[in-house]
Amino acid sequence: MKTLLIILSIMITLMADAQFGNLLDRAKQKAKNKVNQKIDQKIDRAIGNAVDSVDAGVSSGGKKTSSSGKQGAPGSPADEGNNISSSTTASASLKSYSKFDFVPGDKILVAEDFMQDAIGDFPAKWNTNASGEVVTVNGQTGHWLMVNKKGRYIPEYITSLPENFTMQFDVICNEKFSFYSNFLQFYFVSDGQEKGIMDYSFLETGKRSGVKLGIHPCTAGNNGGSALIETYDDGNRVLNNETATNQFNSYAGKTFVKVSVWRQKQRIRMYLNEEKVLDLPRAFPAGKNYNTVLFEIWSGMHNDADRYLISNVRLAAGAPDTRNKLITEGKFITHGILFDVNSDKIKPESYGALKDIAAVLSENAGVRVKIIGHTDADGDDKTNLELSKKRAEAVKASLITEFAIDSSRMESDGKGKTQPIDKNTSPEGKANNRRVEFVKL
Repeated sequence: MKTLLIILSIMITLMADAQFGNLLDRAKQKAKNKVNQKIDQKIDRAIGNAVDSVDAGVSSGGKKTSSSGKQGAPGSPADEGNNISSSTTASASLKSYSKFDFVPGDKILVAEDFMQDAIGDFPAKWNTNASGEVVTVNGQTGHWLMVNKKGRYIPEYITSLPENFTMQFDVICNEKFSFYSNFLQFYFVSDGQEKGIMDYSFLETGKRSGVKLGIHPCTAGNNGGSALIETYDDGNRVLNNETATNQFNSYAGKTFVKVSVWRQKQRIRMYLNEEKVLDLPRAFPAGKNYNTVLFEIWSGMHNDADRYLISNVRLAAGAPDTRNKLITEGKFITHGILFDVNSDKIKPESYGALKDIAAVLSENAGVRVKIIGHTDADGDDKTNLELSKKRAEAVKASLITEFAIDSSRMESDGKGKTQPIDKNTSPEGKANNRRVEFVKL
């Protein structure tokens, strides 16, 4: 409308000019150029942003961890408090995860949020043949590993993968991620990290076995994201597939995704947020020793602004045996019920763990339980005790409202940090201590 008014004003002013036609064309072009210039400026500002400010919580269950920093330019050594506009998981509810059947392993082996690493550095406990740097993100807890170069990124402290394990991590990308930029790929493979692990033909030449997964936030039509899988047996590719997802879509503002991987012997399932995108019963060749995890960007990024940020890596061992442990042994411990930081609000990705315990209670109508919350040793005794009680009560309330478990069958209590089951001197130990117990009455 403003452009039309400008043109009309010029037309009135120039009515008497013999060159009116030429001048009118010039005026139209100038007005169009001004509009395009403003649009380009907005696009440039959007691309210049670095990371989302979603509230994803910490990797190990949402207890008191915080990081703060100043705003900085994307990719700078002091890239603290970055911004990008994007959707969040904060508004997701347990109902939205009603099809989410993922249940984490019962012993946490890795809980990585990069808090031990300095901003701007590559993580000390990881290895790479490229580069990356630790950053902080507005609205997020912990630190994040930002990568956008062709290369391999290897957590060297992971040296064994059990027959049954779960692995979860959070990923953020920028908006308007290019279709021509690469997938973020991650592998679970055999034969260790020493045999040419940085070589790009390491699967074939090393005759390795395992699974390669990948995610990408943009399809050719900019209407969704993608997930891929390839499996290898002694260096030979056995199968591959690529599937679409609506969970990771940078053109719709969906730049945050929680990746959940569940291995049960040969079987692998992968979830993006609440959606199960892959479920293969024969993905892992049998009889192999799987002991290596690595992340990869195959050939770099098409646009300089494109990048992935990774954090809240959580590896857990074991396949939960809820029925046997509760009914036979009398106690079931779960690390799969997660809460917002310093809060009793249950995270939606806890749905699978809640559904698992609810199924056992529904099938055993005569069983009564006490729900007990526990924290790690960070913070003062009183705060931890109060928080653990509130969280136990929140679990009880959820089982009543979401799964119709009779309230008379459940009691709740909290023990704070007074009953640790692991050391409070490492992220993994603290994550194991933050738990919910169900004790048969």
